[in-house]
Amino acid sequence: MTLTDENLRFLHDNAVSAARQAGDIIRASQNRPLDVKTKTGGDTLASQVVTEVDLLSEKAIVDALQSSRDKFDLGLLTEERGDDGSRLVKDYFWCVDPIDGTLSFIEGVSGYAVSIGLVSKAGQALIGIVYDPLTDTLYSAIRGRGAWKNGEPWQLLADTSITHQALTLVCDRGLEAQPYYSELLSQFESVAKDMGATGLHTLHKGGAVMNACWVLENTPACYFKIPKPQQGGGSLWDFAAITCLFEAMEVVVTAFDGKPLALNPEETTFMNNQGVIFATDERLANAIQQLNVG
Repeated sequence: MTLTDENLRFLHDNAVSAARQAGDIIRASQNRPLDVKTKTGGDTLASQVVTEVDLLSEKAIVDALQSSRDKFDLGLLTEERGDDGSRLVKDYFWCVDPIDGTLSFIEGVSGYAVSIGLVSKAGQALIGIVYDPLTDTLYSAIRGRGAWKNGEPWQLLADTSITHQALTLVCDRGLEAQPYYSELLSQFESVAKDMGATGLHTLHKGGAVMNACWVLENTPACYFKIPKPQQGGGSLWDFAAITCLFEAMEVVVTAFDGKPLALNPEETTFMNNQGVIFATDERLANAIQQLNVG
């Protein structure tokens, strides 16, 4: 089955509605005691915590997407329900993270979002929806059709080069915890200087989805995950929507080796073996690949 432009717009709008419904649930639960549990996940606390709000948000999204799943025979992959294998047999599947950045949500700080992507069986991201309930900001994209912020066409500033601007390095908690983090910052300061940047800023504490969005909001900027042998490094539901967003914005989104992200591998939903690079400058992405870390 091939989805038409009309089909993609319908599915985009369906996912926007689903994300906003989940956002209403999340907002209603802010600043109140939460029942926090841990689950089997990656190798960091951020990947293992889950709350009842994650589950309620996911149910709202799944219910809202059910009619489109029936209409277009779509598969489903969600963080809390796990992998039922439908992504490997259906032509397309919804890829859902009901709250990416749950640890930020628990702490009551910015950095969490609802993420919904539509991915083809071949691993192409066709639709990307990211909703930040804290700021009521909606990012969305359709492959080949463009990107929007709060419903308005969204493009980066004409000059996203590093020269004569400060470079922003967006970091997640896992990177900050590494013993080589100080050395990495030193290397990045050298990268910034060599590229003519006026300095180096860092942003911290977000989940993968908002970290990537912060790259787009703070150009020139980058965010990356280094490949590692341990399970983790994000999962398909962390990167499906934002991959579509970056591709629509025509900026860099790749695996750490520069190859396209594989968004539907048969063997796992984890991305630790690929790593990721999100960057607003091709030279910056190349510099990231040359880092001496680990």
